[in-house]
Amino acid sequence: MATITRSLSSKVNGNGESEIMLRLSVSRDLRLRLKSGIFVDPSRFRDGKFIMPRADRKTLANLQTISDNLVSLESRLVSLCVNTPQNLLSKEFFEDAIMRHNHPELFETAPVSMSFFDTFNEYLVTTQDGTKLSSHYRVLARLLERYEKYKRKSTRQNFALKLEEFTGEVVDAFKQFVIDEPKIYERFPSIYKDVSEVVKTKRKPRKPEQRGHNAVIAIMKRLRAFFNWCVKRGYITRTPFASCTSIGAEKYGTPYYISIEERDTIADHDFSDKPALAVQRDIFIFQCLIGCRVSDLIEMTPESIIDGAVEYMPNKTKGERPEVVRVPLNKRAMALVEKYEGVDKKGRLFPFISTQKYNDAIKSIFTACGITRIVTVLNPKTGEEERRPINEIASSHMARRTFVGNLYKKVKDPSLVGVLSGHKEGSKAFARYREIDEDIKKELVGLLD
Repeated sequence: MATITRSLSSKVNGNGESEIMLRLSVSRDLRLRLKSGIFVDPSRFRDGKFIMPRADRKTLANLQTISDNLVSLESRLVSLCVNTPQNLLSKEFFEDAIMRHNHPELFETAPVSMSFFDTFNEYLVTTQDGTKLSSHYRVLARLLERYEKYKRKSTRQNFALKLEEFTGEVVDAFKQFVIDEPKIYERFPSIYKDVSEVVKTKRKPRKPEQRGHNAVIAIMKRLRAFFNWCVKRGYITRTPFASCTSIGAEKYGTPYYISIEERDTIADHDFSDKPALAVQRDIFIFQCLIGCRVSDLIEMTPESIIDGAVEYMPNKTKGERPEVVRVPLNKRAMALVEKYEGVDKKGRLFPFISTQKYNDAIKSIFTACGITRIVTVLNPKTGEEERRPINEIASSHMARRTFVGNLYKKVKDPSLVGVLSGHKEGSKAFARYREIDEDIKKELVGLLD
């Protein structure tokens, strides 16, 4: 697997910027130092990473654009290493690839008619390369490919998806396919025998499971984003979603989270006989104290701690809202930071395991601490409410809900809590993290006395 490390040129141009250099290691015999053609203020780049503390919005947006462009370039170079015969790889080959990435206008040719999946792959490369959602869009691409094969099998016609013929009716039909895919698998299993031809993968399709309501809506929203992009690019004049049946909205049950007392019970529990579980407990408690998503927590390093607070830019929203979230650390949180200082070999704030193993550990932690009360939740697949022990459904995201829910009970101001959780003012998503509980209701009614 090719690897890339970053450094900064010692030379500074007339704008006070230095060029980012890339060390590309393809194999033992092919290691190259390449100019990226991407420049940055030297004060905003150190040890291969961009530095964004307390910067104004304009500066943050500019740095984020540079960062996204660099990630996209690196992804392109690694992809070329994987998909190009090694005897063709050379410094000149990669320099040409970098030039094509940075200056595509120099290589434009007469427009050609692209297939639907060529267009979709262009969308993947230009907007999703290196993003957290890229894998979800590749899932969508494979779904669209299977839908095309299904139409061919079921209609016995040479059906092909075409951008200009993707109408509102096709959107509705595709949504129904996403819902019915487990049944379709039973009727047309041959569709699932071959690996995808539209997205580079060696993974053979697995037997599809029933998707929940929210999962279907999320897939359709990604498809809508693709068509909105096509309209902006001028490939089509009108999105098919303008004439389709409403794709619907996500459904969420009553938010559930642990109280401050339950959080402290977990924090103070003796895990001396299970040291590995104690580490994951500490990480979970720290997450409860700062309210970030696990994807952001994993990327934090000691440099994320500035003047007694943790600063980070949420991965989920930095593409549309590149804003820094700053959360002051209380004594317990600071003690955890100091406890694990220098422990992680990769230089991260905490010694992480995989996200899935972290979630499994959280369930075990809740069980060991006796946090097993029954909560009412919405089954994501059936859409029906059900009662479950909280330890069976505990996960890293409960730490974020715990932070938001308990803060909201204290201050009852979504704007103040949103500043610390990274929710923008008026966010619809914010309601999914807190509950208007009985105590708040009593206080509200008491205002009428």
